[in-house]
Amino acid sequence: MKKIVITLAVLLAAALSLRAQKTKAPDGYVWADSLVFVPVSDVDSTLAGKSIFRVLPDNVKVIQSSAISKTMESKAGKDASREMSGYRIRIYFDNSRTARGDSESALYRFKARNPGVTAYRTFDNPYFKVTVGDYRNKSEALAALQDIRTYFPSAFIVREKFRYPLLENSAAFRVDTLKYLRPKR
Repeated sequence: MKKIVITLAVLLAAALSLRAQKTKAPDGYVWADSLVFVPVSDVDSTLAGKSIFRVLPDNVKVIQSSAISKTMESKAGKDASREMSGYRIRIYFDNSRTARGDSESALYRFKARNPGVTAYRTFDNPYFKVTVGDYRNKSEALAALQDIRTYFPSAFIVREKFRYPLLENSAAFRVDTLKYLRPKR
């Protein structure tokens, strides 16, 4: 029920936003923006790496060939450690004499501003690199890059292979903008 109410609220906000963009505000009123925090759908990460057939309730019986079960378990086991291509943001890249200290400084400055985002400091002879985030697609990386560039102006997106972290509800809300009428001041 809660998800239905939230979905309806988001649809109403979107409709009002579209209407606000096309409609002139009545006399004495102006269009204003407000932030709306929309909960992100829950992901059950407790099932990660487990066979779905083993966690089914007792009253559910699956009748299938044992070869299918073995194949599914084999595939799940292989995928758990498989690296895939994704995106990260490089905030530091240098090979000067002070690169070691500068890369540590960049790493600590980033972690202080973004405590929940993973950050990696590597040495790839002769370069020190600081790369942040584990983004599954480029649009996620681009959204993060806009924020990061405010305090690391030379940051850029790189494509890297890594194990994707489990989907968690660490970002429990998505921020959206809602347009509404308010009296002129």
